[in-house]
Amino acid sequence: MSKAQLVKEFKATEKEGFDMVALEFTTYKSSTQLRKTKSSDPVYIHGHLDQINILPIFSQKISNNILQTSLIHKNVESENLGKSITSKLFSGSSDDFDHSWNVSLSTNYLYHLDFNLGMGKSDFDLANLTINQLKVKSASADVTIHYGSNSPNQVQMDTLLVTLNMGTVVIENANFTNAKKMIFEVNYGKIDLAFSEGMPNGSQVIAAVGAGSLHLKLPSDSFPIKIKMRTTAMCKTTLPKYLKPLEKGTYVTKGYNANDPRLMELIIDVGVGSLVVE
Repeated sequence: MSKAQLVKEFKATEKEGFDMVALEFTTYKSSTQLRKTKSSDPVYIHGHLDQINILPIFSQKISNNILQTSLIHKNVESENLGKSITSKLFSGSSDDFDHSWNVSLSTNYLYHLDFNLGMGKSDFDLANLTINQLKVKSASADVTIHYGSNSPNQVQMDTLLVTLNMGTVVIENANFTNAKKMIFEVNYGKIDLAFSEGMPNGSQVIAAVGAGSLHLKLPSDSFPIKIKMRTTAMCKTTLPKYLKPLEKGTYVTKGYNANDPRLMELIIDVGVGSLVVE
């Protein structure tokens, strides 16, 4: 038997009076997708919700030339008091989420995005969107960020941040983000970070896994790249032959130049598990 669902729609309808759209999105135990929309509305959110749970709260206002939008959806059961964290994480199948969300953004605006996802999974297709910041935080989730078409970010993103206690982070065509700083942190799980080309501007990338695996796919070694690695004896490390040691724990590509304005500096940290660079 399928559970009864509520279908809810929220949208920001303002079109003028601001230079940027800020979206704060908070939910729990959900499947979340983000895509561009053909609509001119800055934010459109479509949700399928478990009927027994409290309804989300959506708000919008213009302040300091920013359209501030917010959707907050918290657990009415007060975080299931009396249940252990293990009973929450392992009850039911991995796809048995209470809610599903489709977040649609317009190609006409600059965005500042903050997602707090609790448990679940999320898929962010950033193609054709103009994003100044994207931060994703979750207790236990699988997070995928990619570009469904070859349409990179049209501005230099300030920060791309993904932090998980448990789960998987997959970043495809990371160079399309045009981010000055990328930070990916997973306590228990996996990071899969891929660059199809070098970064168009200078950038710093931090990727850390406490226990699990990190797979890093680099662009051609003609791009200027410097990698600092912090690993332990309990981490199996596999590196390509084209990386040249600069000093202990530091490697560079053939195209490395400390003064190159496109220099990408990576800091890689894996405690227990495996690190593969290719």
